[in-house]
Amino acid sequence: MSTSADLVAALKSELRDAHITYAALAERIGLAESSVKRMFSRGGDMPLSRVDEICRVLGLDFADLARRVADHQPLLAELTLEQEQAVVADRRLLLVAICCLSLWSAEQIVATYRMDAAECTAHLLRLDHLGIIELRPLNRYRLRVAKGFRWRANGPVMQYFRDEVLDDYFAGGFDGEAEMLSVVHGQIGAGLANSFRERLARVCEDFARQHIVDQKLPAAQRRPYTLVIAMRSWLLAAFRDLKRDDVAWPDIR
Repeated sequence: MSTSADLVAALKSELRDAHITYAALAERIGLAESSVKRMFSRGGDMPLSRVDEICRVLGLDFADLARRVADHQPLLAELTLEQEQAVVADRRLLLVAICCLSLWSAEQIVATYRMDAAECTAHLLRLDHLGIIELRPLNRYRLRVAKGFRWRANGPVMQYFRDEVLDDYFAGGFDGEAEMLSVVHGQIGAGLANSFRERLARVCEDFARQHIVDQKLPAAQRRPYTLVIAMRSWLLAAFRDLKRDDVAWPDIR
């Protein structure tokens, strides 16, 4: 939720854009110019009744002002440990969170999973309270996470993925339509390794963007896919005791 200080900062910006000076504003809301200056200098101490008055001068609805503030809030690249713990503690909440990250509508979630509208709304409210989404009327929402959002590397959600998902995912044959599994080993320079990592990250971004674009297609023309990309400096555990002691590879775990 937007803070009072954020609202006041947004009002200052709106006044500048509308070329309304403090003197002109003071005259229109019946205050001395010095009082208006003092009111804005206090930031978060401005009463909401004054915010409403200034919105009327600007011809701006308070809800629109709050929405503009929310749209300019910094997006999260990563959740806190406490946020992830809360999400992973409830399997159905985790499901709704993943659906939201995939930009599913509430209607899609209810139509796809054994969950009624009331339960879906309750989970959306919980995600709003956790700061992961901003819930809007009619169960529409805005993500509060950035495009490059990642679960914490060793956090609760990734641990859930390792414990509950990996075996199920890799149990498949990867021989269906548009499926593949490839394992490539090699030794390359550290600089090139970073270059490969960046290219793989771009593949993930391309996949995420395509998902958004294809939401316009009829459901019958879409299929669920999960892209898992990993790159790690690593030696297979079954081979570690066979490595000569005098061969030093940095950062091998």
